[in-house]
Amino acid sequence: MSVQQTSKIKIFLEMIKFEHTIFALPFAYLGLVLGAMWVNGQWPTLYAWFFATLAMVGARTAAMSLNRLIDRAIDAKNPRTASRALPRGLLSVGEVWLYTILSFILLFFAAAMLNPLAVQLLPLAVFVLVFYSYTKRFTWMSHLVLGVALGLAPLGGWVAATGRLDGVSLPIFFAVMFWTAGFDIVYATQDEAFDRAHGLHSIPVRFGLARSLVIARMFHAVSIFFLLLLWYTAGLNIIYGLGVFIAALLLVYEHSIISPRDMSRLDTAFFTMNGILSVVVFVATVLALLTRTYV
Repeated sequence: MSVQQTSKIKIFLEMIKFEHTIFALPFAYLGLVLGAMWVNGQWPTLYAWFFATLAMVGARTAAMSLNRLIDRAIDAKNPRTASRALPRGLLSVGEVWLYTILSFILLFFAAAMLNPLAVQLLPLAVFVLVFYSYTKRFTWMSHLVLGVALGLAPLGGWVAATGRLDGVSLPIFFAVMFWTAGFDIVYATQDEAFDRAHGLHSIPVRFGLARSLVIARMFHAVSIFFLLLLWYTAGLNIIYGLGVFIAALLLVYEHSIISPRDMSRLDTAFFTMNGILSVVVFVATVLALLTRTYV
């Protein structure tokens, strides 16, 4: 691989914020582990871990690539996003389309290696991934659509492990859905003025900064409710409950360091705290399963 090709790949990975896969991957693994233990009574095989990881990476990479392609004209006008790779010409549209197609191929391949249901659910997953990028053009509920897209991660993990869907998996889906929608509202406050000026839709545009932060808190409270519901439906022990308690404290802290008067610590609230939260919930779930006969 030439130096130029290596540089292009680095630019692409930076463009799609590949490192932020940590937001969703722990929840995908949570669905994988819970599904395997709930349905099969054993830990996921290395085979399932491997192809579930490939599917998750392929899905997120394809989704982010499509988002950058679909929004490239908007990104070029927005001062916050004008330095991204496509508006600056660091990558061509054709190159990003190539990476997108390769990511979808990876997703389809991984799903096919898992089980028939994973393949059957792919059209729905792809539809949501594509549809999200257009929603801010006509509805302020786009944050919830993004929540659905990320909520598919734990459902995908569950299907990867079990080849089926069960009611126990739904609390994870709704927890991730509202958690994602909540932090996406906070993130969207950065573009409130730009979006309003250009006819784009979001909760900050519809309700203003102060009310949007209240809605984000409400969504995060609902997310904690569904994590607690999972505690009951999956029969997990107190270690999982402690993990949810820590997650709730992280969300409280996240919202305490931002306010309508001071959004300067938004990056800490959005990136650092949410990355930690997903790992905390996953680790607590694994520890709860490992100690289920002792605690």
